[in-house]
This record gives sequence, C-alpha cells and structure tokens, in this order.
Amino acid sequence: MPRTEHWDNRIGKRLRLRDLHVLLTVVQHGSMAKAAQHLAVSQPAVSKAIAELEHTLGVKLLERSPRGVEPTLYGGALVRRGLTVFDELRQGVGEIEFMANPTVGVVRVGCFEWVMATLMPPVIERLASQYPGVVVHVSHTNPATLDLHELRERNIDLLIGRLGLAAEQDDLNSEILLDDPMVVVAGAQSRWARLREVQLANLMDQKWILYPPDSEPAAMVEKAFRARGLALPPTSVTTHSHYLRDILLATGQYLAITPASMLGVYNRNRMAVKALALDLGITSSPMAIFTLRHRTLSPVIELFIECVRATAKTIHSRSG
Repeated sequence: MPRTEHWDNRIGKRLRLRDLHVLLTVVQHGSMAKAAQHLAVSQPAVSKAIAELEHTLGVKLLERSPRGVEPTLYGGALVRRGLTVFDELRQGVGEIEFMANPTVGVVRVGCFEWVMATLMPPVIERLASQYPGVVVHVSHTNPATLDLHELRERNIDLLIGRLGLAAEQDDLNSEILLDDPMVVVAGAQSRWARLREVQLANLMDQKWILYPPDSEPAAMVEKAFRARGLALPPTSVTTHSHYLRDILLATGQYLAITPASMLGVYNRNRMAVKALALDLGITSSPMAIFTLRHRTLSPVIELFIECVRATAKTIHSRSG
C-alpha cells in the first residue's frame, strides 16, 4: 500500500515532470527501448527515471507482457492524470502566447470527411481573415466510432460530428450546431435528376452508393426504406468517402444519400450533382461540437469555436 504521509513534500521535491514525461512516453510506445529512442536518451536513463518514480510513490508502475511494457493499475492512474497535467501546461503556455499576441495559436480538430468538406473551409477562412497566425490541425475521424478516445486522450481539442450516442457520455460537453437532413442525389445528367417528383420504390433497380453496414448513417437509410415497406436496394458501392461518391455521381450512373449541406459543396465546386425531388423523411442526428467537460479551453480554441458557431448559423440560414 502506498504511504500518503508528507505527500506535499513528495510532489514538490521528488516527483519531477521529466520523469512523468518519460513514463507517458514508455506507455505510449509500449517499450522502454522505443521510448529512449523517441526521447533521444539512453535506455538506462529511461529505466532510472521509472525506478525513481516507483521509489517515490512506493508502487510498481509498469509490468512486462507479451505485448510489451504495460502500466499497472497504479501506472494507469498516474498516466491518466499525467496526460491532464501536460495538457493543462500546454494550454497554459498557449494562453500566455495568446495574451502576448492574440493572432497566434494552435487548434486541433477531429471531424468527419463531410464536415471537412462543408463546415471546415468557411470556418478556416473566417478565422484566417481575423487571426492569420492561428494554425488549425484537422484530422479525419472515423464516422463509425467517432474516435472519442482521441478527444479523451487530448490528442485533439474538439470534435465535430453527428450528435448520436456521444450525447450520452458523461465526460463530454456537446453543443448542437445545425440540423443536416439526408437527401438522395444523382448526377445532373441522370434522368432522375430531371423529374419533378420521384418515388423511392422506382429507384430500387438503380446503382446505389450506400454507407458501410453497422454505421449510424446506414441504420438511418435502412429505416427510411423500411418505413416505405421497402428493403434496401442492391448495393453497388459502400463507402464513407465523399470524394469517391462524388466522382461516381458525376458519371450519372449512380444514386447516393448524403447530408443536405453537401449540396453547397457541389455548388461551390460547380459539380453537376442535384438532389432528387424525394423526401426521405430521415431525421438524422444534428451536427454537434464536442469538448471534454472538465478541460479548460485556451482562448484560441474558444475563438475557433465561435467561428464554428457563426459559420453553422450561416449554413443553417442558407438552407432554411
């Protein structure tokens, strides 16, 4: 059992940030040798840092397994808190930089591909016009899993995606940005795009680009078909990629179901894609922004979120 007496003295005098950083690096890489290589130090130096941490805390922090070095129960607890410590320090340094020069900073965003195509370009343009020194790192998020672990491990500052089940997570703040219903689209030269009214039942024998099974969009699409007494049509292609979907739609040979906000992208890029005169009746999860509930956001991240809100309102008013 670890001793708790004189805990303040232990933290202040013996628990060093450098050693904590070494521990986090070892756990991240799953190996002391790889951690040493990443830190550009010797492996004995890494072992010594871990040993000093274990001596200070009075518990074993790491153990070897067939998969490499893994944290013990105690090590896992320290790693979780350590991530928070270094994240808060990074945020603090960023806040100081922002106060010294409010035109600089870094924001790390995770989002789906369709959010990258619809929301992110005008958000970045708006931000760049006011704060040209702000750097935005945008990473692709898996629509099937939402990659909440990236947010929880503080590899990203915020995440933008469908509200869905993420709204039920106790450790997250969620804010609805806009409703984005699903529509059936086709290439402008398709005969279906020229009709004033289309029935879903008449499209069953067409080539469809659908979402991969076991994803939230796929479940919504299946529900829409079943509500009309129809099974899903035979699928020609399944993908989350809007880029691939757009190329295939341009041939005029395929039908697809996309968020309505994508129509603005088609228009902006002068792509010959049209929404069919067909109401799917899909009430999809709204687009939302997610942040960690107990994490302090730096001023530059708050600025970015304000740009997201303002841009979402513009998209909503344009589609309303």
